[in-house]
Amino acid sequence: MSTLTATPETPETDQAVRARPAYRVTGGRVLASEWAKLWSLRSTWITLALGLLFLVAFGVIAASHYKSNLDSGRHMDRDFATATAASLSLFGTNFAQLALGVLGVLVTAGEYSTGMIRSTLAAVPRRLPVLWAKAAVYGLVALVIATVGAFVAFLVGSRIVSGTPAAMGLGHAGVVRSLLGAGLYLGLVGVIGAALGALLRSVAGGISVLVAALMLVPGLISLLPSSWQGDIDPYLPSHAGESIFALTHDSTTLSPGAGLLVFLGWTALVLAGAAYRLLRSDV
Repeated sequence: MSTLTATPETPETDQAVRARPAYRVTGGRVLASEWAKLWSLRSTWITLALGLLFLVAFGVIAASHYKSNLDSGRHMDRDFATATAASLSLFGTNFAQLALGVLGVLVTAGEYSTGMIRSTLAAVPRRLPVLWAKAAVYGLVALVIATVGAFVAFLVGSRIVSGTPAAMGLGHAGVVRSLLGAGLYLGLVGVIGAALGALLRSVAGGISVLVAALMLVPGLISLLPSSWQGDIDPYLPSHAGESIFALTHDSTTLSPGAGLLVFLGWTALVLAGAAYRLLRSDV
């Protein structure tokens, strides 16, 4: 026969239990937790620095190359011949998007690879607030870094091309909108990276899909018949994103507003897929 013994509650034990603070899971606390986790990783500092470096350095290099070719009288290809200070300064956007997008994947998929996601979801059982917090925190950080980088690249690049046909200042029509658009685009790329990491739960898989969507698919679309390209090309994530910060547009590109709506649609689609898998699948 087994005997169950109950531990009697002493006044001291009962008082200690009552004195223990009751913690509630709130949106603000989830955001604060994700903010702390983001900045506790060395990869965050390194990758954000690389994204900022790519954006500024390649913009300055492009402006210097334009100025050098112009001064020497060498022939410039069509893209450089029609370039402006804004387009030259944002030349590094394609490189910065890789760094910021990859870090976005690491923000979410990295927790799955280490198993830390179990502790995260044990602390926040409702799950979805974790995804929203990760996307919001990292998207905001990427937005700020990218916007600062875009303005720094333009201020330096515009001084380099001063006195050339490409010269323009912040007061020129569309310049501020273009620089802010570049920051917004790169911030949304970071959100897409975080969503892909949560959807695929694999660092390698998330990075592969990100690179394919932003860089490989546009090249493959160019192999399609030209009658198809005009209907598909403007709505690809990378091309819709480029239209957000482009200064000039033609019949083959979307307007900045339309490009933003299309890119927001792609972002929402990936986030919805990540949310569905987070709710339906075990970690």
